Amino acid sequence: MEQGGPDNLVKTAVGVAGGAALFSPMGMPIMHGLAGIAVAGLSIFAVGSLAFKAVGAISGISGMENPLKPHKPLEREEIH
Repeated sequence: MEQGGPDNLVKTAVGVAGGAALFSPMGMPIMHGLAGIAVAGLSIFAVGSLAFKAVGAISGISGMENPLKPHKPLEREEIH
């Protein structure tokens, strides 16, 4: 693919126009909203992680499995 092709030109134009729109006065509330969503998601993750550690510490179960970690599939002999 050549560097000055029409596909590359359109991608560059859309990127520049999108960036300019986000930093315009009308786009600033969108940036604040996206930042708020990111902070809320990080907060929910942190609270869940701390709650999981607190439950493990209180219950005294050191071998408690992480619910976010994928489990290995059971073998047929283990099912019976």
